[in-house]
Amino acid sequence: MWGYSFANSNVHNQLAQQQITFPAKAAFTNATPGTEITPSMIPTVEKYAGQPLLTGQQAEVYANDFIAVHLQEIGGGLSYAQLSAKAMALPKGSAAYTAAEAKVQTVFQGTTLRGLLLEAYAFWTFGQIALVAAIVSFALAGIMLVLTLLGLLHFRRTPEDVEFPAQAHHHELVDEKVLETV
Repeated sequence: MWGYSFANSNVHNQLAQQQITFPAKAAFTNATPGTEITPSMIPTVEKYAGQPLLTGQQAEVYANDFIAVHLQEIGGGLSYAQLSAKAMALPKGSAAYTAAEAKVQTVFQGTTLRGLLLEAYAFWTFGQIALVAAIVSFALAGIMLVLTLLGLLHFRRTPEDVEFPAQAHHHELVDEKVLETV
């Protein structure tokens, strides 16, 4: 439970400091490609419309379904490394180089934010796994407690001179082997 509590509160606190808010509900009414909200965002991003980004699950949605879509559009499907290589091939100081470098910086910043949000999601996921492990452990501990109490109850009700059949048979076999060796 401590692992869950630590991961959950740490992710919440770190994300709260970033003060990221999902786009308002009204932005989803005019979803068109190339704008802030694209049609592909509606199934996942809209359910958090207007909310502050505070959980790992929200971080994953924002990173994969909001930022990644914009990065795809800005970079034309190319990664930061690919865009940077193309920009470096242009003549330094040219208008094309300046425009390419601006795009590279935007994609770099978006990729970095996306990576940080996905790290928050991963850390949050570890916390969720710890919660499930804690619940299972408590359930198994409860079952063991019940079985132990039933065993003690059975032990108190069973007379001392009563042997289990398997133990009685085992003692007879041991006794016969002892007699054979003597």
